[in-house]
Amino acid sequence: MSHLLGIDLGTSSVKAVLVKVDGHIDGLGSVEYAIHQPQPGIAEQDPQEWWRAVVSAIHQAVSAVKGKVQVQAIGLDGQMHSTVLLDDGAQPLTPAVIWPDQRTGHQVKEITEIVGAQRLIEITGSPIATGFQAATVRWFQQERPVIWGATRWVMLPKDYLRWRLTGQFASDPSDACSTLLLDARTRTWSTELLSVLEIDPEKLPPVQRSVAVAGELLPGAAGELGLSPGIPVITGAGDTASSVLGAGVTQPDTLLLNISTGGQLVQPVFDLQLDRAGRIHTFCSALEPGPGQAGWYKLGGILAAGLALRWLRDNVFAIQGEQSYERMTAWAEGAPLGSNGLLFLPHLVGERTPYMNPNARGLFLGLTLRHGQPELVRAVMEGVGLAFYQAYGALAESGAPPRQIVLAGGGARSPLWRQIMADIFNLRVQRLQVVEQSALGAALLAGAGIGCFDAAAQALEWAAYDAPVEPNEENHHRYLEIAARFQDAYTVHKEDFQDQL
Repeated sequence: MSHLLGIDLGTSSVKAVLVKVDGHIDGLGSVEYAIHQPQPGIAEQDPQEWWRAVVSAIHQAVSAVKGKVQVQAIGLDGQMHSTVLLDDGAQPLTPAVIWPDQRTGHQVKEITEIVGAQRLIEITGSPIATGFQAATVRWFQQERPVIWGATRWVMLPKDYLRWRLTGQFASDPSDACSTLLLDARTRTWSTELLSVLEIDPEKLPPVQRSVAVAGELLPGAAGELGLSPGIPVITGAGDTASSVLGAGVTQPDTLLLNISTGGQLVQPVFDLQLDRAGRIHTFCSALEPGPGQAGWYKLGGILAAGLALRWLRDNVFAIQGEQSYERMTAWAEGAPLGSNGLLFLPHLVGERTPYMNPNARGLFLGLTLRHGQPELVRAVMEGVGLAFYQAYGALAESGAPPRQIVLAGGGARSPLWRQIMADIFNLRVQRLQVVEQSALGAALLAGAGIGCFDAAAQALEWAAYDAPVEPNEENHHRYLEIAARFQDAYTVHKEDFQDQL
């Protein structure tokens, strides 16, 4: 039976999917791995653990398929920004420093000052943050010069994995741009940034299209994976770009909202649209720019989406069980729009778009004796929706507005949350049925790489959604009034957040 294999090397787990050419997922494997935090602010992972997890996940996926599996091609995606340093023998010199790592605050400030905040955005499409590869490399140069001196290759996670599969070094624009070392216009390494940051370009892998064939599966790797050697391995993409493709969001008229632990807003764009205030990121997509093809996407993020509801469940209500979220949303359905005047700011761990303020804090405003479980839950759900809407304001300042929303992530399972999102944005909302959209996007790139189909066109064929949720115009106008209170609450209490530190 012929399949495409998609591998999603995420932050907390790897997923492997075996997909038919028609988009049907026949086999799925998923294996978790740890984030090691030996000290506060440190976030590392062992690349060897990634490999063991990949081996196990692929075996799971294959065992789920009835009959003999014949893999036509392998596609990859992986967590972005993170750093793997390899020696002359292509062995890891240290644990991988992944994107949540906070050790590089000084380097972020230094790079921004050396390059200039506006110039950095002009070249890369994005401000720099802790955990981004450019800052991590600078940290090794300054704090671990012996390790940096022994470094032959600087890799991203999925590119390390592809080396394990093929013995070939490469990257792609969608992942490489997340390092903040790539010129987002030319989709090549920035000679200006490499010179300023004293990085030998020979330490970086060549950048090629996401659908380019990077090599063939080596016999040794094939033996461990239980696959045939010689299978084409496609270059792949960063996980966000792959997720956008797997969700069928390929045009600017659709906005992808992901309600997971945090929240992401992603809008494809035809040209490099910059936010010079540094509130959003504009990254290369997995698609090459061209007529009618969105070669970039704008990205905004909030730090506590599903996390805010989990905090309410665990720290306030202290309820457990598989149906705990269903119980909570059932309570929320008993509260009216606006939660009887209760407002919630979900900035429990700081906030990104639009404030970029790590010191922002959560807040219930207007709490009275009449408020109970229904209002508390609905206020949290509405607060997350309003935070998304506020973040969207930064995306909307450039480019055409979307006509619809595709909702993904665990929070999308809630019909109430879908309706809240539709009413706040005044846009039609469709829930993505597939939860493994990043791995599905990797499989799409695999098929496109061997000429089975066009990735963008096939993404629309593969994507499946629930029935659309239509917005209520009256509710939208009421939410606009609440959104003004939401923004005022942050402005009034911003200094209070600083005083809590």
